[in-house]
Amino acid sequence: MLSSATATAARIDRPMLKRPFKVVAEKFPTFLPRDVERIKDTFALKLAARIERLPVQVSFSEDRIMSSCVTPLMRKETSPVVLLHGFDSSCLEWRYTYPLLEEAGLETWAFDILGWGFSDLEKLPPCDVASKREHFYKFWKTHIERPVVLVGPSLGAAVAIDIAVNHPEAVESLVLMDASVYSEGTGNLATLPKAAAYAGVYLLKSVPLRLYANFLCFNGVSLETKWDWTKLKSRLVACIVCILGGKMQLQLKRLCLQVSQKTLIVWGEDDQIISNKLAWRLHGELPNASVKQISDCGHLPHVEKPAATAKLITEFVRETCHV
Repeated sequence: MLSSATATAARIDRPMLKRPFKVVAEKFPTFLPRDVERIKDTFALKLAARIERLPVQVSFSEDRIMSSCVTPLMRKETSPVVLLHGFDSSCLEWRYTYPLLEEAGLETWAFDILGWGFSDLEKLPPCDVASKREHFYKFWKTHIERPVVLVGPSLGAAVAIDIAVNHPEAVESLVLMDASVYSEGTGNLATLPKAAAYAGVYLLKSVPLRLYANFLCFNGVSLETKWDWTKLKSRLVACIVCILGGKMQLQLKRLCLQVSQKTLIVWGEDDQIISNKLAWRLHGELPNASVKQISDCGHLPHVEKPAATAKLITEFVRETCHV
């Protein structure tokens, strides 16, 4: 019989790396908040040390946007994998899964969607859907320039679908994880007036609310770990308003029908944020999709079950993409 502590630890699918994972003092980029040093999660610290800013010229800003991302250690012959993130988050969301994808031999990028993360936005550009799309496309065209496997979790799935339809030359295939593409996944947010949306974002900065959100998102994770992840998000992520409103939610069904790329839908079976039943609805609306569910897993499989998530992404890349 497992003790409660052992049982809890067994449910957290932490990365198992082939190389020894040494805990050393990291040197962080100067543009990261100083609070990064207070985070205890060694995987987050390791990935934070690799974040850099690359210039991206967009049409809606005179100055180039210094855009935050994690770049691959080396280029590979397989299609690059580009990892987006969810609402009010950053590339640090991939702290457990990113090293596993690298260990699997994939060229892996982690990209901060415009309006979130650690990009230099001192002169705030527009952060609507079209701006996010152009920012990613110009980043891809400048720094990658090969068709990618675009991975979008939660709200990042909506961004990924929008990019795939509008710039198919940039996206070879899609991985959508616990996708927030239906109004059922956003409750009444889609009908909020803009002033209420802004107020809601400030409320989302509340530490107690973020801690509660972590309880909803993750299964079998200790209170201490949830508290550290809460600090990681509330202290490190610059939140800039962009709510996908009702208009975009209505557009997404039309966009789904236009997705030509092969798509893998991944869902946590115990998702308390967006029901896993919507995985099958999404499967029915995407012309060329398959579904894989991860048992004993909540809303963010790449955080809670990184080994299982990395395995699914790696197998999908090897089976479907150009070598």
